[in-house]
Amino acid sequence: MKKENIFLKMFKEQLITFSIILIYFLSTTTLKADLINPNSLIKPKEVVKIQLTGLMNNDDNFKDSGIEQTWNFAHPENKKNTGPLPNFKIMIKGRSYQMLLNHISHTITEIEIGDKWAQFEVIILDNKKIYHKFNWQVEKYTMEGPLKNCWLTTMVSSPISLGSSI
Repeated sequence: MKKENIFLKMFKEQLITFSIILIYFLSTTTLKADLINPNSLIKPKEVVKIQLTGLMNNDDNFKDSGIEQTWNFAHPENKKNTGPLPNFKIMIKGRSYQMLLNHISHTITEIEIGDKWAQFEVIILDNKKIYHKFNWQVEKYTMEGPLKNCWLTTMVSSPISLGSSI
C-alpha cells in the first residue's frame, strides 16, 4: 500500500510538471503563430505598415515580437547583410534604430512605386516625442520558392531627426 502511494505521488508530480511544460510550449507556439508571414497578396505599403505596427508594439505578443515581425518581411538579401535574427535584434535595439521600438505614431507616404520596387517616406514620433524620418524600400521577390512575388524590405535608411513635438 505504501509503495502505491509513493508511486501515485510521483506520477502526479510528473503529470503536473509535464502539464506546465506543455502549456508553456503551446502558448509560445500560439503567440508566434500570430505573426504575419509574407504572401503575394500583401501590398508594398501594407508590408511597411505591418513592420511599423509590430515595432510600435514590440513586446505585445511576446518579447521582441515586433522585431521578429519586421524580420519576417526582410528580404533575404537584406538578411544576409544584417546577419541572423539575434544580430538583427541587436541592430534594432542599437542607437541607430531604437527609436522605432514602442514609438507613439507613424505616417507612411509613398514616394515612388514600380512593378518590382516601392519607396516610402516614414515619419515616426518616438516615445520621447521626437520625430524621425526614414526612407523605406521594398522589392518584389522574384526567385522561386515560398517568397515568390512577395513584397519584402530591402532597405531602411538611417534616421534623420526632425526635432521635438513639444
